[in-house]
Amino acid sequence: MKKESKSKEFDYSNFEQKAISELRAGHDLIGKEGVLTELVQRIVNAALEGELTHHLKEEKTSGKVGNRKNGRLKKTLKTSIGAVEIERSRDRKGTFEPILVKDWDRSLNTGLDNQILELYSKGNSLLDIQNFVEKLYGINISTGHISAVTEKVWEEVLAWKSRALHAFYVLIYLDAIFFKIRENGQVVTKAIYTVYGINAQGERDILDIHIGQGDGEGAKEWGRLLEKIQNRGVLDVLFFAVDGLSGFGEAILEVYPQSLVQRCIVHMIRTSLKLVDDKDYRKICKDLKAVYSADDEAGAKVALKQFGECWDFKYPEIRQKWEDNWLELTTFFGFNAAIRRLIYTTNAVEGLHRKMRKVTKSKGAFVNDKALLKLLYLNLIRDPKSWKKKVFKWAEIKRGLIREFGHRFEKHLDDNIIIK
Repeated sequence: MKKESKSKEFDYSNFEQKAISELRAGHDLIGKEGVLTELVQRIVNAALEGELTHHLKEEKTSGKVGNRKNGRLKKTLKTSIGAVEIERSRDRKGTFEPILVKDWDRSLNTGLDNQILELYSKGNSLLDIQNFVEKLYGINISTGHISAVTEKVWEEVLAWKSRALHAFYVLIYLDAIFFKIRENGQVVTKAIYTVYGINAQGERDILDIHIGQGDGEGAKEWGRLLEKIQNRGVLDVLFFAVDGLSGFGEAILEVYPQSLVQRCIVHMIRTSLKLVDDKDYRKICKDLKAVYSADDEAGAKVALKQFGECWDFKYPEIRQKWEDNWLELTTFFGFNAAIRRLIYTTNAVEGLHRKMRKVTKSKGAFVNDKALLKLLYLNLIRDPKSWKKKVFKWAEIKRGLIREFGHRFEKHLDDNIIIK
């Protein structure tokens, strides 16, 4: 009588009936006692058995003889559906190295690492992730293991920060945001420099996120960062939209002398209103709007003169500040309404910064620069919908750019460089 094989073929119909019964009895689908555990166990065991059989056949074909199966090794794997007990056959000569589950692996890549990274990207602490994984999957993972999983992302971050960029950008927004980071036993505040661009196809992309050194934001450091951007392939930029940082325009033009610098009108208004009395607030806003919403620069000059006649007696510094920064404040007047809307404010990059603040709001201070960069990178790359969408009414903007810049812009419309 033929002996029954030790490795019986898996009876899927019986498994389905058993699974349905357990689900009806209130058992979980995944987790420590999940009904899928047996299925995963069978699949992994079968895959490992197949790997060894293939390995022995290859050895035999190549003339290596004498090797065969030699007992079984049991181990527990951590998976995204819970802990799974597996067995794998060993070979007598020890030349077999499994691909699916290597000898020293203690987890199966069924998405658990990805779940850890997803939780981390939402701003959860290592302890929060540990508790979540234990509650959902019944797996006890150390914070050290979680940290090791997130550490694997660092090479990806470095590759992203050094990737090749488009040779041409219509507009680059430059702005900084501040975070607290531990350094040399102290908590310091560091500027995070964000470079956010729009290419010739109207597509948005984050070109770089750079952690500054020292206190505050500096024009010289912006200059060094732009040199790095240039070295990564960015040869020409039509516009830069910036805030009122001292020396910003000069630092930009040293690297990109052909570019036009537009100082953010919204930032300028905020600065103008800092010392205004509450009762004058709305009237000041209305009178300043007459300046930046004028049809052209000449009309804006008339509106600013009228503003001075009305308010110089009480707020002379407001008109003076606008006049001192007039060239960078009025760049946008040389273009049509669609282009004006695109360049006159840094609101786009500020929206990006709001997203950064949201994911970091529960953090006191980051343990180091690397921890902050990993979190920001994971959050932005895994959730690009809010910042990567194409510019609104790009066809209208494109027509205006062709008229204003001709071949300088038009030659890049077929640029097929892919940003990764």
